[in-house]
Amino acid sequence: MTFRMTTDQQEVRDHILRICAQFDDDYWLDRDRNGGFPHDLHRAMADGGWLGIAMPEAVGGADLGITEATIMMQAIAESGAGASGASTIHMNIFGLNPVVKFGTDEQRARMLPPLIAGDEKACFAVTEPTTGLDTTKLKTMAVRQGDRYVVHGQKVWISTAQVADKMLLLARTTRLEDVTNPTEGLSLFYTELNRNFVDVREIEKMGRKAVDSNEVFIDGLPIPAEDLIGEEGKGFRQILHGLNPERILVAGECIGIARNALTRAAQYANERVVFDRPIGQNQGVQHPLAQAWARVESANLMVMHAAALYDAGEPCGIEANAAKLLAADAAVEATEAAQITFGGFGYAKEYHVERLVREALLFRIVPVTPQMLLSFIAEKALGLPKSY
Repeated sequence: MTFRMTTDQQEVRDHILRICAQFDDDYWLDRDRNGGFPHDLHRAMADGGWLGIAMPEAVGGADLGITEATIMMQAIAESGAGASGASTIHMNIFGLNPVVKFGTDEQRARMLPPLIAGDEKACFAVTEPTTGLDTTKLKTMAVRQGDRYVVHGQKVWISTAQVADKMLLLARTTRLEDVTNPTEGLSLFYTELNRNFVDVREIEKMGRKAVDSNEVFIDGLPIPAEDLIGEEGKGFRQILHGLNPERILVAGECIGIARNALTRAAQYANERVVFDRPIGQNQGVQHPLAQAWARVESANLMVMHAAALYDAGEPCGIEANAAKLLAADAAVEATEAAQITFGGFGYAKEYHVERLVREALLFRIVPVTPQMLLSFIAEKALGLPKSY
């Protein structure tokens, strides 16, 4: 079995790279130093019709698959935009996938076109400070009061909440102690991020300064009942249609970051002359880069395999988690090898690889740690006892 892009998929990649060419290394260096959401990249992608790549044509989307979306996100990261560019866009793809899958026709027609047009931005509010990845233990409560729900709770590590107009929110509608299965009683909403009831506080962090991460405090947020996605209490199963694509897309972005780092390193190794020869002629330089390349391209096969399974409607949890594990590890190895190739200059911002090192480390941790990925694979693929 192999993976080769079709002509249409190659056209997707080429179109995205042409858009990203408008945003050069200096652009991303400035964003890394000074922050500021890349609104102009977001607008360029919207104007090109790419924000709805995996959404239905009926609402203005391209009706393509997660495979094509992964190719797109990979190309954004590979262009030099890295995690900063990719994170500007990818919430549109994975975050609203539950609305595509479980929303009513009325909801899709109301919620998706403004997002596809770039007129609205959304954030993905699931993680909480006291529960982490133990999603079934979420404490944020949405209590039904007539034709609305009222929400109290706290979320953390919520990307783009500083600029978001809307929020995809997972909250309990039935308390944990009142359900027989902990996956029950969670409900999913797509609603206005009303800052009269929501306090958003940015977290200063190591990298990806352009795309904010936040603590979110929700105090009495009213949500119209028509903003409930799917059936009340079934939100956990629905959110999986966001989580598996998220892992696949992030894995694709890791591949893009790694490829960009290796391209920079190979170019530098060909040009940098020490002891009267290019350093790239030395096997001590060649071998780490070659080994990193092999691992990156091997990981990419798992990424595309997981995407193909999802698009075929087949179970893909094991493969999506394995793809994220392998791709993130490969990106960390590749960016480190690239940085060492540059020697002391690899520590200098003007050569960009130190930014890629920091962004690869981010994706090794989020949206799920390697330890949790390994535990999931051990249980689901190997039949070992659940350890968490």
